Amino acid sequence: MSGPFIPRQLVLDLDHSVSFAREDFLSGPSNIAALTLVERWPDWPDRIVALIGSEGSGKSHLAAMWADESGARVLSAKLLSIADVPGALATGALVVEDLEVIDLDEHALFHLINLAREVDAYVLLTSRSAVANLPVTIRDLVSRLRALPAVMVKPPDDTLLRSLLIKLAADRQLILDESVVNYLVNRIDRSFAAAHAAIQTLDDEAMRQHRPVTRALAVELFRTP
Repeated sequence: MSGPFIPRQLVLDLDHSVSFAREDFLSGPSNIAALTLVERWPDWPDRIVALIGSEGSGKSHLAAMWADESGARVLSAKLLSIADVPGALATGALVVEDLEVIDLDEHALFHLINLAREVDAYVLLTSRSAVANLPVTIRDLVSRLRALPAVMVKPPDDTLLRSLLIKLAADRQLILDESVVNYLVNRIDRSFAAAHAAIQTLDDEAMRQHRPVTRALAVELFRTP
């Protein structure tokens, strides 16, 4: 005989409020170089700089902070086109996000870099992988990308990982007990993506089961074999 039926709530994919304000940026040894770059502007090693980091590492947060300070426009790399380049640089500062997109318009990026040099504009490029290794085919673009200074956001240490878990939970109106945080830090990969995935998993399952987020729930979901 089967056990009692436990209703499971349908989890909707809802947006969560995320602040890109400076006071909400979590800093640590892994991202201090990137944060310093943003806060040193316009004292940069070059007018065009690449910011490299894995998914969820805070690149968009840093880019938003810089855009707020510099008046930069923010453009997704997949929307970059030659016709839009002059307008994109109109304020003298531009963020181009997610440069690693497969359908990147290489000619538009090449034109953007060249025009930015001509008009002395500042450009911040963000990418998950080193821009010097992007699979572009225009030789002059390859050389320009390889010459750009780049700053990398490294994987978080335990202290930053703990703070990140707490912040991500707070963004979802969740309060994590210290025992939950300790358990997760010792079970998940030490990466920004793993922290995001862990909090989403906890939140989704707590909603489905109509349960609070506790260490017991974390053990059920993240117990190692």
